[in-house]
Amino acid sequence: MLDAARKTVPTLSANAARTERELKPAPDSVEAVRDAGLFALTVPSEAGGHGVDQHVLVEVIAELGRGCPSTAWVVGLCAANKSLISAVGSDAARAALLADPNAVACASSVGQSSRGERVPGGLRFSGRWAMASGSELASWAMVMVSLSGETPPAVCPSLVPVADLSIERTWKAAGLAGTSSHTIVADDVFVPESLVSFPGSGSMPSPELTFTGGLAALASMIGATRGGQDVVAAAIAGNRAPYATTYARVADSPLGRYWFTEALRRTDSAMRRTLQVADAIDALAPGGSMPVTERITLRMELSTAARECREAMELLLDLHGASGFAEDNPLQRFWRDVAVGTRHPYFTPYILAEDHGRLTFDVMPTVSGML
Repeated sequence: MLDAARKTVPTLSANAARTERELKPAPDSVEAVRDAGLFALTVPSEAGGHGVDQHVLVEVIAELGRGCPSTAWVVGLCAANKSLISAVGSDAARAALLADPNAVACASSVGQSSRGERVPGGLRFSGRWAMASGSELASWAMVMVSLSGETPPAVCPSLVPVADLSIERTWKAAGLAGTSSHTIVADDVFVPESLVSFPGSGSMPSPELTFTGGLAALASMIGATRGGQDVVAAAIAGNRAPYATTYARVADSPLGRYWFTEALRRTDSAMRRTLQVADAIDALAPGGSMPVTERITLRMELSTAARECREAMELLLDLHGASGFAEDNPLQRFWRDVAVGTRHPYFTPYILAEDHGRLTFDVMPTVSGML
């Protein structure tokens, strides 16, 4: 899988600017990923997929991010969505989702005035869900629908064919613009009961399951940082000289070399932390769980890795100088993607630090809904 990912990187890189411009992964990039079987990373082998573990998922998505972070983000979250839906959905939902192992699945819990009601045979609902990464490539969407008239208030995960929804192109951001993280809209949509997890009929995702999405998102950011390293390494090893100095090349400067190796060190550290978290999740027995104190430690590791990616990018920008911000220089796109992607709510450092303190001193409850 890692070799297959490496072979797609030139195509993803060549189409990265188009991906950003068109607000979704370019057709050639999508075709390359699909031909490599990378939309089926977490699909079980018996359903025609690869069934990779978290460790391999991180390595593959990081490699894709080296070429195009937006495309890597979509592939990674698709893999996470398939794992999540397969774990919490009904047998019918799982069968529908996995009928085509290479299909794209998007998801969103960022509901805007969603409302649904039970009707004979299923659920009828309307609503809007923002930031559904991969929406324009997806065949299926998982949304969280609020049920009307339920006491206590209830929300149910629902698997919906994207063909029954509309998409509003609302994601026009400074970074990760090509992720098609738009708003999906339902207008009086009916979904059969077999594709809905009504209260009491299914299970909500365990905290451990949510790690897959966090690992995939962070892996694409590590890949983006490595992509920035590739750009800067080529520049400083070539004929690029520090302006108005006696050096013929940036690489001739001892501190220039040190600056670059510091960026490498931070990126490598981010990857080690992320793989250690992946290994901890892989080590769990099927259906197993870990103490909340261990989960917060792992979440803090991912947040630290996200910060290390940003720190590495800042060092790389220092080395390259102002020309790295030219529109035709991929370095500025990698930088913007890292700046946005590492601010995903899963990595919010001040919330994680607060919950870490609460757990340390037994000041309960914790404040994060994803812990």
